[in-house]
Amino acid sequence: MPQQQRTIPLSASLLALSVVSGSALAGITQDVEDALNFYHYGKNGAIKFDLNYRYENVDQDKGALFRGQYPHTANANTARLRIGLLSPTFHGIQGYAEYEGNLAMQDDYNSTRNGNAGYSTVADPEKSELNQLWLSYSGIPDTVIKGGRQRIKLDDDRFIGNVGWRQMETTYDSVLITHNNQQIFGLTINAGFIGNVQTFTSTNEHIDAPILNVNYKVGDYGNLVGYGYWLDYTERENYEKSSQTYGLRMTNYQKPGDTYKLTDNYGVVYTAEWSHQEDYGHGPTKYAVDRLNMMGGFTAYNLTFQGAIEQLDGMGTNKTFDTPLGTNHAFQGWADLFLVTPRNGIRDVFATAISTLDRGEVILTGTYHNFTDDTGNIKYGDEWDFSALKKFGKHYSVLAKYAYYSADNYNAADTFVNTDTQKIWVQGNISF
Repeated sequence: MPQQQRTIPLSASLLALSVVSGSALAGITQDVEDALNFYHYGKNGAIKFDLNYRYENVDQDKGALFRGQYPHTANANTARLRIGLLSPTFHGIQGYAEYEGNLAMQDDYNSTRNGNAGYSTVADPEKSELNQLWLSYSGIPDTVIKGGRQRIKLDDDRFIGNVGWRQMETTYDSVLITHNNQQIFGLTINAGFIGNVQTFTSTNEHIDAPILNVNYKVGDYGNLVGYGYWLDYTERENYEKSSQTYGLRMTNYQKPGDTYKLTDNYGVVYTAEWSHQEDYGHGPTKYAVDRLNMMGGFTAYNLTFQGAIEQLDGMGTNKTFDTPLGTNHAFQGWADLFLVTPRNGIRDVFATAISTLDRGEVILTGTYHNFTDDTGNIKYGDEWDFSALKKFGKHYSVLAKYAYYSADNYNAADTFVNTDTQKIWVQGNISF
C-alpha cells in the first residue's frame, strides 16, 4: 500500500475564488475581457492569458526505476502561465505568438528534468519556452492553412494531442491544412506534416510525420472518421517510436452532454474504433499490432453511464501498439501506469459514471478500470478514478482529482505494473 500522505491546505487564492459573488465576478470578468480584446476594421485580435495552479501528490510502492526500493513521496506545487498575442486578421492572414513558463514552488518530486530520480514522477519541469508561433491563411474558401509551432488536437487526442493535462503542453512545428467542405456538408479534412515535437517536458524530438484525418458527420448519429499517421523519428534514441497507424472510428461522444437523443431526457452514447499499426521509417523492429476501442452507454437527465473496453496489442519488446503523440493521461487510468504499453499488451475494461449539475458548471466523474494483458489471462491490477470540477462561468474553474491503482502483484517483465500508486490533485485555473 502507498505510504502515509502528508497534506497541505488549499491555496488562499482558490478559496477566495470560490466565495466571490456571482455579480462581482461577472463585473471583473467583463472588465478583463474588454481589456484583452481589441479590434481592427472589424477583425478581432486579442491578448490570451492562462494561469494554472496545481498541487500534485504521488505516493507509490516499489517502482521499476528504483529497483525494488520505495521512492520518496512526490509533492509538486506548480504554477504555469501562458500569455499570447493574437493579431487581427488582415486579408485572410492572422498570426499568434505565445510564451509558456512553469514555476516549481516545491522541488521534492521528479520532474524528469531536475535530477530528483529518488522521488516519484510528476512530469512538470520548471521551464519556460516559446509555446506557439504561427501564421494562418483563410483566404481560400472553407480552408485554413496554418504553419509554424502550433497546438494540434485531433478527435479524442488518442493519436495526436497536446497532452493538455500536464502544465507544459506538447506543440508541433508543422503545417496543417483544415478544409470544411460546404459541398459535402459535414466533411472536415485535416492534412499536414509535422517536422518537430516540442514535448510537455520541454524537450524537442525531430520527426518526419505526414498526418491525415477525415471526419464526416453522419446526421444526428455521430461522426465517421478515417485516419492515417506516419511517424518517422529521425534521431537514433527515438527510432523505436516510429510507426504507421491506420484506423476507422464511429462515435457520437466527445464530452459530457454529447448523445443521440431518444427522448428529451434519455439518450445513448457509443464509440466503435479499430486501428492497425506497423513499423515505419527508421523503426528497426518489424511488427504489426491492432487496437480495439468500444464504448456503449446511456444518458438519463444529468447522468451518463458508460461501459467500455480498449485493447492495445503487444507481441514483445518494441512490438506494442503505442501512441507517442497522444494525450495518454486521458486513457487507461489517471494514475498513468500505462502511458507506455506493456510488452504483453493491455486490455482495459472500465465503467464510468458522469453527473453534470448546475447547468453544466459542476461535473462529477467516477471510473473503475480492470487491467490485464491483451489476452485477459494475466491480471495487472485495478484502478479507481474520481474528479470534481467546478466552473465559474467561462474563465474560472477549480478541480479536485484522485486516482488509486492497486497492483495484482504479478511478477511482470514490465515491473511498473506491480506498483501500487495513489495520486491526488488540487487545481485552480484562470483563462481568457
